[in-house]
Amino acid sequence: MIDDFLTGDLSDVEEAIRKAVATEITPRFRRLADDEIDHKRGPHDLVTAADRLAEEHLTGSLTALLPGSVVVGEESVHADPAVYGALRGDAPVWIVDPVDGTRQFVEGDPGFCTLVALAHRGELLASWTYAPVPDELAFAVRGGGALLDGRPLRAGAPVPGDVVRVAMSNPDFSSPEEKRLLLGLDVPEVHAKPCGSAGLEYLRVARGELDATVFSWDYAWDHAAGLLLVTEAGGCQRTVAGKPFDVSVDNTLPFTAARDEATARRLLALLGAPS
Repeated sequence: MIDDFLTGDLSDVEEAIRKAVATEITPRFRRLADDEIDHKRGPHDLVTAADRLAEEHLTGSLTALLPGSVVVGEESVHADPAVYGALRGDAPVWIVDPVDGTRQFVEGDPGFCTLVALAHRGELLASWTYAPVPDELAFAVRGGGALLDGRPLRAGAPVPGDVVRVAMSNPDFSSPEEKRLLLGLDVPEVHAKPCGSAGLEYLRVARGELDATVFSWDYAWDHAAGLLLVTEAGGCQRTVAGKPFDVSVDNTLPFTAARDEATARRLLALLGAPS
């Protein structure tokens, strides 16, 4: 069933994403009412009506496109953490972050996107990264490459000897232990900045505009779409344990997605990976 779906016309998925965004997200951009903004786990962890309603919209449309599939979304897991366990089940799973970069969205900053990935038994099969304000959509399918608005994406490699440009976990969302894990990046040969929308940072790596991401948390909705996008654009992703990131298990953190394997190895060595 899943193979037939992937070899079929996936434009219906893109249409479903665009429709959900046009219905629930863009009409609220820079027009959010105070009662449409709330907090979840802390002062920086925002959620809006757009997040919740877009995820509901996508849950209905995506599961209709692939009968028997389920959704693991940021907002559904916040409401019921047991939902996350579907990533270890036998049903195909849509992994959804309805508004990746909610803080930017609330502030009226266009640096947000909608992320959707399709996985089965822990394997990432396809992904969509949609940035509605510039109206850019990146798509990747396992073994089939990566595209941005229909044009091939290639991550390339950094210029030898140049400072490595990294987007890393934002301190505002990091625990003291997570911050400690990233101290290895505080070296002259690395320029590390806090990330905004994780999905847009992965897109920048896939485009060759950024050399790598390094993250100290592993919520699947933040990373699934981008990890497949970078990989299919010719990049490399690994955890500090030297293994690929797996959406269905607890990963050894931190982990990186980089333009090439040499950059990934270099960053992981700084982060304490065994030689």
